[in-house]
Amino acid sequence: MKSKIWKFTKRSLLILVILATIFIVNLLWFKPFFINHFYNKIFIEFALDNPQMISGMGYKFFYDELNDNSQEANDKGLLLLKKDYAMLHEYDRSKLSGQEGISYDILDHFLQEQIDNVKFEDYGYSQSQKGGNYMNIISFMSNTHRIDDSNDAEDYIARLSQVGKSFDNTLIQVKKEQSIGVIPPDFIIKKILTNLHNIRDPELVDNELVKDFSAKLDKLKDLDEGTKLTLEKDMKVQMQQTVQPAYDRMITFYENLLTMADSRAGVWKFPKGAEFYQYQVKSSTTTNYTPEYLHELGLKEVDRIVTEIKTILNQQGYDTTFGTIGKILNDMSKDPQFLYDDSEEGRMQVIDDYQTIIDEIDLKMNETFGILPKGKVEVKPVPKYKEKTAAGGYYESPSMDGSRPGRFYANLYDLTATPKFAMRTLAYHEAVPGHHFQLAIQNELQGLPMFRGIMGFTGFTEGWALYAERLAWELGFQKDPFSDIGRLQAELLRAVRLVVDTGIHHGKWSREKAIKYMSDTTGFADSDVESEIERYIVWPGQALAYKVGMIKILELREKAKKQLGDKFDIKEFHTTVLMNGSLPLTMLEQQVDSYIAQVKG
Repeated sequence: MKSKIWKFTKRSLLILVILATIFIVNLLWFKPFFINHFYNKIFIEFALDNPQMISGMGYKFFYDELNDNSQEANDKGLLLLKKDYAMLHEYDRSKLSGQEGISYDILDHFLQEQIDNVKFEDYGYSQSQKGGNYMNIISFMSNTHRIDDSNDAEDYIARLSQVGKSFDNTLIQVKKEQSIGVIPPDFIIKKILTNLHNIRDPELVDNELVKDFSAKLDKLKDLDEGTKLTLEKDMKVQMQQTVQPAYDRMITFYENLLTMADSRAGVWKFPKGAEFYQYQVKSSTTTNYTPEYLHELGLKEVDRIVTEIKTILNQQGYDTTFGTIGKILNDMSKDPQFLYDDSEEGRMQVIDDYQTIIDEIDLKMNETFGILPKGKVEVKPVPKYKEKTAAGGYYESPSMDGSRPGRFYANLYDLTATPKFAMRTLAYHEAVPGHHFQLAIQNELQGLPMFRGIMGFTGFTEGWALYAERLAWELGFQKDPFSDIGRLQAELLRAVRLVVDTGIHHGKWSREKAIKYMSDTTGFADSDVESEIERYIVWPGQALAYKVGMIKILELREKAKKQLGDKFDIKEFHTTVLMNGSLPLTMLEQQVDSYIAQVKG
């Protein structure tokens, strides 16, 4: 194993980075004199308690540690949060302008939201079929922990040795949730157990972590065979003695929890469930909209989009007078002309075609954007251990140091859920000019406090990605009428989300009622509909952000066009939206208003 000297050297290097970043004065003042020092101080404090985040940024400090997820660490973090919030307000906001003021307002919003969330810290579901520590550890080790030499491999093993403690702390949190009646519905717990068994049951040689570790070692050309065998042996010992028993304990816990669960889907069943849901709505959308307003907005948007889809279908010779629009779209998605061969070759063709779609539009983006991300995006299949419960696609940001590109993960589990006419829209949403543009540009921002590179507000990030779908159509990348139907069907999904999310958590809809409404309205594959509805059940309010954010960005663009007339420049508008990273929607509106006033002179 590595010597203590090696670990000491790495920690010393991190201290030097801190000193270089915030200067010695920042360490001497309780309240830094310059507010930018304070911003970086907060980030450094947070980073020091989050070694996994440091790894995600591409750095190898504390590379042999997992995050401390104990109750003691959570309590310490809360005290520091309150202290930092109070210190922020010791600075005079009226004396701040430009990026300093924007940073203040972002941090003020974020810290206030975290403090507001304290009363709901045991609400929601810390583990679900969509994510949680039991799944995150695999994606983190596979996608983030690089192995460039034997020391990195030893760090990998050291992190595995901490999985047992980490999982036990996770179960302590889940038991706290259970103690106040926050128990997932029985159908969700069954999905959690399926995921747990998919990870735990394969033979050791087929375990995702073992395969990942071996594959990374195989790429080290300078590693001698003896060292490799020793590392693989040590890794398997940790798997057998620590990791697998940790999964066994979690399986046993959820098998017991299943006996206590019922099938009620919404958070209305929790103590203070209505108050919790309103908080979730505000947090996700960064607005004060009520569930009632968003439900009605969703119904109106559904009617509008369905009318547009029917118009195109009628032009293509489809009879829309019989059956639901969902049934028509679902039948169309099963037409062989829109499907890939259900084989490994067909699945690889999906990946290749997604990459072609992304590369095609990427070449034209300099005509519409004044700033472009430096990093590229690659397409990869969703890992098999979670493809049954994952969405149709999702995006993973590049590392801040540029060593890892942005990644668009495409779900290949059910190829009938990937009709060709829907692929362009999904690629534009997850990659270019959607999440990849927004998040990669944010990662690459220069001269701003470090927290600005990673801060995210769902209404902004998802609103931008949905706006990107429409923008691609406006730019002529979906001229084919069936691809346009795919775009509208995707927007219809986001309108339906307003209806079903509020229906489940405010209107007390059952899982079955929500599934039927979505199926009848969208026409998505049954596997997708079930996965989507169960996602909204465990992430209350998150699905509302897409349509709310898109509507706001379109409203602001129209406002700029109307007020600026011939002076309006789409490149400048996009720069205004993206140049500050993710913002609460209220702050985005302020930035667009400033842009309009500046152009007007």
